[in-house]
Order: sequence, then C-alpha cells, then structure tokens
Amino acid sequence: MGFGNVNRALVHLLVQKTEDLEARGIAWRITGLASRRLGWIADASGLDLTLLTRDQTISNADFPSAASRSSNVGEWLHTARADVLFEATSLNVEDGQPAVDHLRAALEHGAHAITANKGPVVHAYHELRQLAAARSRRFLFESAVMDGIPIFSMFQENLPAIHLKGFRGVLNSTTNVILGCMEEGMPFDAAVRRAQEIGVAETDPRHDVEGWDAAVKVAALVIVLMGENIRLADVRREGIGKLSGEQVRAAHAAGTPYKLVCSAQRTAAGVLARVAPERLPQNDPLAWVAGTSSIVYFETDIFPGLCITEDNPGVYATAYGMLADFIRAVSD
Repeated sequence: MGFGNVNRALVHLLVQKTEDLEARGIAWRITGLASRRLGWIADASGLDLTLLTRDQTISNADFPSAASRSSNVGEWLHTARADVLFEATSLNVEDGQPAVDHLRAALEHGAHAITANKGPVVHAYHELRQLAAARSRRFLFESAVMDGIPIFSMFQENLPAIHLKGFRGVLNSTTNVILGCMEEGMPFDAAVRRAQEIGVAETDPRHDVEGWDAAVKVAALVIVLMGENIRLADVRREGIGKLSGEQVRAAHAAGTPYKLVCSAQRTAAGVLARVAPERLPQNDPLAWVAGTSSIVYFETDIFPGLCITEDNPGVYATAYGMLADFIRAVSD
C-alpha cells in the first residue's frame, strides 16, 4: 500500500534478502500493489519483480496480466490473497486516515498489518492492537519513529518489566538539516530548499518545520512505551520557524547549538510531552547529532540513561524496519 521510496526499497530488500528469509523458512511473493497513481493492482500468482525493482516509473500498462483491478481495499486484499500488508502511505496528522482504515481492513481480512506510518499508532493503536490479537495476527510499526532502529521491539521483547520514566531525543531529520545549514550561513528558506533537494523534506515542509512530525513521534512513543493514552493535542509543540539565522549561528558559535528536542517525562500529574527548539550544552548527547542522524535518550527505573543513535540513515533503513517486522510477524 503506497509505492514511494520506502516500499520500493522494501521490494529491493526482499529480493536481496531472499536467501536469508529462506533460511528462516520464509517464502514470499508480491501479490498486490496499490497507490493513488496506480489504483488497485492484484494478482495472487505474483507481480513481476523486474517491474517492481526497475528504476523507471511504472504505470498500469505495465501489468496487463494482473488478475484484477479492484475498486476498494477489501476487494484488493481478497484478490491478492494477502498474508501481510506493508502500508507506507503519507502521514495524516489529524486522524491517521486513510492508513487506519487500510490497516483495519488488512487485519479483518486475516493479514498481518505492518506500517511505516506514525498516524495509525497515535490515532488507533489500541483498536488495531486489539483487532490483531483477536485475529491472531500482528500489528507492527518499527519504522514509524526512528527508521528501522528497533525501539519498540527492544522494549517489548528484550527489556521485560522495565519502567520507562521519560525520554529526550532529536527525531526529525528535516529540522536537523535545516538548522545545520543555517549554522553555515544559509537563510531559512534556502536551508529548507536544501533539505528538499537531498530528499528529507517534503514539497510542503510545514509538518517538519512546525514540529508536527516530531510531535506525532513523541505521542507514539508515549502511547506504546509509556502506556499513556495521550492525544496529539496534549503534546506541547513549537517548531523552528521563529528562529533567526543570527540566533542559530550565535548558539552554534557558543558551543550550545539549537536542536528541535522531543521529550516526555512521567510526573505525578501524568506524562508531560513536548517538542521545542532548545539550546543544548556541549555535554548533552543530543547536542552534536548532525545531518539526517537522530538520537533518543531513555530514562528507565533500571538504566538511568539508555541512548540509541542512528548515523545518517537512508531509505533502506526505514525499509529494513518493515522487513524486520515481516520476519517477526510470520515467524511467530
């Protein structure tokens, strides 16, 4: 579902990792492809991988032998005989749609639901998790926050009985790139264009610049890892748009650079969650994360500081998170 950079990279990874998957007893084929441009394409015998992995743009005309061109997600899943749905559509911060409906349809069909989309985690986590359990399927989303780094599975599978008190992180690569360019003397608008040129910023960068993308990530971490039913509106949000070039360069020269910091802290009154630009001292591990790199620093009852960093990931890192979720789902 969705055939942009992430799902394209996922198909390449599936091909590259076929031998590793076979060693785990996993066979696979792509039986359905859906996007706004292509519509619903399904063939239970398998779509042509040479088409799906080529560099050129594909069109409906490339699939003359497709068994069906469905009219809706349920019909598409049925025709494809889907065992797993990989959902990688655009983020809708308001309600997570239509990704929520697509994932719900997959689970109701009897397929595992895997997404790289943060929206469904924030807006429908409990519903989709309960539906998955009722159908003996998995709802997984490792790529939703920090590309393919195993944050969610680390806590859920490898750190049993850990109590998460809070976290701080730099989790939005677009603002990180923009601030870095401004430190080098670029005006804000030119820094945004640079982030777009290297592929980390959307054509409309407001979700990143205004802190929405970071706020959705904070909410997802709080809901899943801290067990709090926080709403997106509960995350205090401030973007980087009010920072001037002079402010950013002066902070960098003083050794206290600005970063868009994501944080949450458990208190007696509940979890306080926030996204805002902060000047960070040199001894803060968040201070020198540059470019498209990201970092999250967890505080737990056992580990006072548990830090995970990711150095300049590409789209294959996000796709790998979906591949890892796939292996977890079908190996259960």
